[in-house]
Amino acid sequence: MLFIISPSKTQQIEVPLHGNYGQPLFSEQTIELVQNIRVLDKVQLANLLKTSDKLTALNYQRYQQFQVPFTPENSRQPLFMFQGDQFNPLAVEEYAEQQLSYAQHHLRILSGLYGVLRPLDLMQLYRLEMATRIEIAGVKNLYQFWGERVTAQLKLELDQDSVPVLINLASAEYFKVIRQKELQHDVLTISFKQKKAGKVKTIAIYAKRARGAMVDFVIKNSLTRPDELLDFDREGYMYDAEASTDSNWLFLRELD
Repeated sequence: MLFIISPSKTQQIEVPLHGNYGQPLFSEQTIELVQNIRVLDKVQLANLLKTSDKLTALNYQRYQQFQVPFTPENSRQPLFMFQGDQFNPLAVEEYAEQQLSYAQHHLRILSGLYGVLRPLDLMQLYRLEMATRIEIAGVKNLYQFWGERVTAQLKLELDQDSVPVLINLASAEYFKVIRQKELQHDVLTISFKQKKAGKVKTIAIYAKRARGAMVDFVIKNSLTRPDELLDFDREGYMYDAEASTDSNWLFLRELD
């Protein structure tokens, strides 16, 4: 199985290295993107990223200082760098070496700048959403730039997996980069909804936290089959069989 999640806008570099680090799978394409972005002035960058003056200045500096090759001196690992509602539930400092190895083999983080990252690969701080409209290499956006590459990489890994199922825990914005017909493997999307006063809906902040909690559950238990996800009951979520289908499983939480 492979699990995919979205990245986070909130990142930090002041974290220790853990275990064996790897190189980004698409470092050449990442460098190509960086080279196209770093020539923009701050006004152009703000228009591209849709950021405030403060965030634009921060990310302008990041792109100007971006360095290759990726080394422990200029990079850290995404599993520890990403912060925010989705990543905070991951008890990364508690993971044993075997659990980190499991994550490296089974968890993939989709990214506008890196395409797809393994948890222990090296990366540098950045801001680039997958939905950003940037014309590069003859294409009009990042979905076109990354779609074939990311899909082919995931397909290659699933081809070699004894349980070739892609577990989708990513947001709709990021999952769109995957071309399902070309993937040629089953995709199981996990959804989280909340029920309050008899009404069921998706509350974004709760859904993000639930995705992170499930990733933590998966890593800590080194799951090997999709049906093992049915035991997930963190934060009061329970599998809703009636509202689920073969390709989309719903976990529901009752709110007070």
